[in-house]
Amino acid sequence: MGPKRNSSTGADGGNNKRRSISLETKLDIIKRTERGQKQVDIARHYGVNRSSIATIIKDKERIVEAVKEAAPVLMSRIVKNRNFLLHEMEKLLILWIERQTRDHVPLGSLIIQEKARSLFEDLKKIAGPEYANDCFSASSGWFSRFKRRANLHNLRLQGKLASADTETASEFLKSLEKIIVEGGYNAHQVFSVGETGLFWKRMPSRTYISREEKCAPGHKFAKERLTLLLGGNAAGDFKLKPLLVYLSENPRALKGTVKSSLPVIWKSNTKALMTMELFEDWFKNYFVGEMKRYCASKNLPFKILLLLDNAPGHPYYIADFNDKIKIVLLPPNTSIVQPMDRGITASFKAYYLRRIFSQAIAFIDREKRNLRDFWKAYNIYNALQNIAGAWGDVKEMNLSGVWKNLCPQFVDNLSDFEEPVESVTEEIVELGNKMDLDLDVTDVKELLDSRFEELTTDELIEKETHLNLEVKEESDIPQPPRTFTRQKMAAAFKSISEGLAIFEEEDANMERIAKVKRGVYDCLACYSEIFEGKKKRTVQTSIETYFKKVKNPAVSSVSDALPSTSSAPMQKILNPDEDIDE
Repeated sequence: MGPKRNSSTGADGGNNKRRSISLETKLDIIKRTERGQKQVDIARHYGVNRSSIATIIKDKERIVEAVKEAAPVLMSRIVKNRNFLLHEMEKLLILWIERQTRDHVPLGSLIIQEKARSLFEDLKKIAGPEYANDCFSASSGWFSRFKRRANLHNLRLQGKLASADTETASEFLKSLEKIIVEGGYNAHQVFSVGETGLFWKRMPSRTYISREEKCAPGHKFAKERLTLLLGGNAAGDFKLKPLLVYLSENPRALKGTVKSSLPVIWKSNTKALMTMELFEDWFKNYFVGEMKRYCASKNLPFKILLLLDNAPGHPYYIADFNDKIKIVLLPPNTSIVQPMDRGITASFKAYYLRRIFSQAIAFIDREKRNLRDFWKAYNIYNALQNIAGAWGDVKEMNLSGVWKNLCPQFVDNLSDFEEPVESVTEEIVELGNKMDLDLDVTDVKELLDSRFEELTTDELIEKETHLNLEVKEESDIPQPPRTFTRQKMAAAFKSISEGLAIFEEEDANMERIAKVKRGVYDCLACYSEIFEGKKKRTVQTSIETYFKKVKNPAVSSVSDALPSTSSAPMQKILNPDEDIDE
C-alpha cells in the first residue's frame, strides 16, 4: 500500500487549500460568462476549479445584491494604486466597443487604443489629484492582453476605416456564388439574419415630448432600447420569428404572461444586447428545428446556408452544432451586401413608427386626452404587439428584393421590388401633423436612421455603475400565468354578441352577416371550450358540496348524480336566448 496522501495536497501535487474570491472578482466572472466565455477558460484564467465558477454562476443573484450594497457608487471603490484606473478604464472601454459594434462602426486597434487613452485621461480627472501622475500609453502589448481579457476574438485589426469596402465585398460575392453552386442551395435554403437596436419609446427630436425628456429629470423614455434579431430567406417566403433582447426578464407590463405565447422569442440581460450565449441558445433551440420543419413543408432536403454578421455576439463555433447548416460570415464593414441592412430594417422601423402614430391618434380621439398621456401609458407589451405587426407588414417582394446585391440569381423580377420607406415616411409625417407635431420628412428620417449615439465618458461611467442597479419593478418577481375566469369570459361573450347584433340590424345583406357570424363563431371556438369546461367544473363543485352536506349514501360518486352533457355550440354561448337547430 502506498503512502497516505496529504489532505492538503491536490491531485496535481499543488496546494489545494481553500482560497477566498473577492466580490469584485465574482462579479467579473459573472460578466465574462454573460459575454459568452466558457467556464473552463474562466477557471483557468483565475486559477480556480471549474466547480467554483459554476457555484458563482448559480449564486449570481445573491452576488449581484451584495455588490449593490457594497458598491453603490463607482468612485467609492477607489483603491490607491495604479491598477485601479486601468481596471475601470477597461470596463468602460468594453461598454464603448459593444455600442460601436452594435452600430456597425468599424473598429481597428488604433481606434480602440486612442479611445482607451481618452477614457484613462477622463478618469484621472474624475479620480482626483492623487492620480495626476499616472500614465497610460495604450501600447500594442496592452492591447493584445486586453483582447484576451475582453474575449474580442472577432475584432478586425486593420487600422483604416472601410465603411463601404467594395473591393472586399466584390471578392466575397464571388466566393459566395461558388459556395451556393457547389452546395446546390436554392433561394428557399439561403437565409440571413441581422441585429438592430430599437429605441421603442422615442419620438422625433423636434416634438415637445422629446424636448421634455432632454430637460426634465426622470424622463428617460428616449433611451429605452432593445435589440432585435430579424431574418428571412432569399425567396422572401419565410420570415423568422424575431428574437428580442430586453433589459428585464419580467417587466411589469408582462405580468402573468406566458413568454412562449409572445410573438417574439423573449430573452434578457442587463445591457439589452445580444451575447454569444443567447445566440447559441437561439440557434440550437429555435433555428435548427424551424429549418427542419420549413424544408419538410417545401419538400426540400434539409440543408441551409446561413449568412451572419461578423459580430462579437455571434460565436465563431456555431457551425459545429449542426452539419446540415453551413455558416458564412459576412465580411466586416461591408453592409452593402447584408440583406437586412439593404432596406428590411429601415422598412420595419418605419412600419413600427407608423403603427404607434396611428394608435396615438385613435387614443386621443377615443379618450379625449393628449399625446403625452398616450406616451406615458405606452409600455413594452404595446411595443411587442407593434413589433410583431411591423414585422408582419414587411412584404415578401421586399424581403426577396433586398438580395439583389448579394444573390442576384435569386431575384427574378426586380421591377416588382419597391422601397417602402419613402412612402411610409410621408404617411408618418401626415399622421404626426394630425397631432400638431409640426414634422417634416427630415425629422422622421432622422429618427428612423438613429443609431446608438457614442456615449460620453460620464455616460459610460453611469452605465457601468448602474449595470446591476436597474430599477427593480414588481415584475422582477416571477408572476403566475394569466388565467380565465368564468365571469369575465361570460362578459366578453355578451359584448361580442351585442356587437354582432348591431351589425345584423344595420346590414341589409343577410349573406354577409351570416358569413361574419360563422367566422366569429369559428375563431372563438377555442375560448368556448375553455368556457364550457369552467361551467362544468363549477356545476361539479356545487354538487360535490351539496352531497357532502347531506351525506347521501345512495350516491356513490358525483358522476352518478350528474346527467350526461355535451358542449354547447358557440352560437348558444353568444346567443343564449336563440333557438339553434341541432
